[in-house]
Amino acid sequence: MDVLWADRDTLPLDDRGLAYGDGLFETIRVQGAEPLLAARHVQRLIGDAHRLAIPVEEATIQSVMRQAVQRYGRSPGADWVLKLMLTRGSGGRGYRLPAHPTPRLIVSAHEAPPIPPREGVAVALASDPLPQEFATAGMKSLNRLPQVLASQGLEGDLWEHLMTDGDGGMLEGTRTNLLARWGDQWLTPPVASLAVAGVARSVAIDWLEREGAALREVSVPVSAIDDDRFQGLLLMNSVTGAVVVTRLGSQSLPCREPVWALRDAINHRMGLNG
Repeated sequence: MDVLWADRDTLPLDDRGLAYGDGLFETIRVQGAEPLLAARHVQRLIGDAHRLAIPVEEATIQSVMRQAVQRYGRSPGADWVLKLMLTRGSGGRGYRLPAHPTPRLIVSAHEAPPIPPREGVAVALASDPLPQEFATAGMKSLNRLPQVLASQGLEGDLWEHLMTDGDGGMLEGTRTNLLARWGDQWLTPPVASLAVAGVARSVAIDWLEREGAALREVSVPVSAIDDDRFQGLLLMNSVTGAVVVTRLGSQSLPCREPVWALRDAINHRMGLNG
């Protein structure tokens, strides 16, 4: 594997990640020198690399992460973001896979975004539905154009755009997964319908299953927010944690106690104060 350090090295122009989005990435919040949810990030990266037939070993990724923390680590209490981009490496013009690829791992460090406000956030619906890519469903690939386009217009107090399935079902945000409280159960869209199956989503699902909570993997209709059984909506990712949605478009949303409690539980398990 070819490892590039963003503060020192140059990316070859024939890299397939640059040319075709042929690769994956992980963004990991680090507290000082402690990567949060590191094992889950590594497992997802390795699993998705196998789906794309990009040869990579878990031990290699773990070794590079240790080097990255030593290289970029901050003082205790100072949060930052470690980004790993894994590509298939260099290749000629055309989509056909190289016979013997040499994967490339690009490593960079970034300032951590602020944790969302505890009192919740306002969101709106994206203007276009999320394209369904069944072969790469749930995969954090470098192909993120739908999310780039859906992020247009995010300004002021608007924290996120929610992407739908085209039939009125909410699927995920541009950078977040979602959980809705409906009656005495939780709803979250299935992985097969998602662009990214997030690490924070897996933390939330594991916690709910351990608590014996009722959970259904189904799309969440936008119309559900008008039903008395709708108790609230959570968004989450592994960098900013979980946040309660208090407004969708011009409509205020209910935020019942179980929603706030799950928000706190997720952030606690992620190592965030959220």
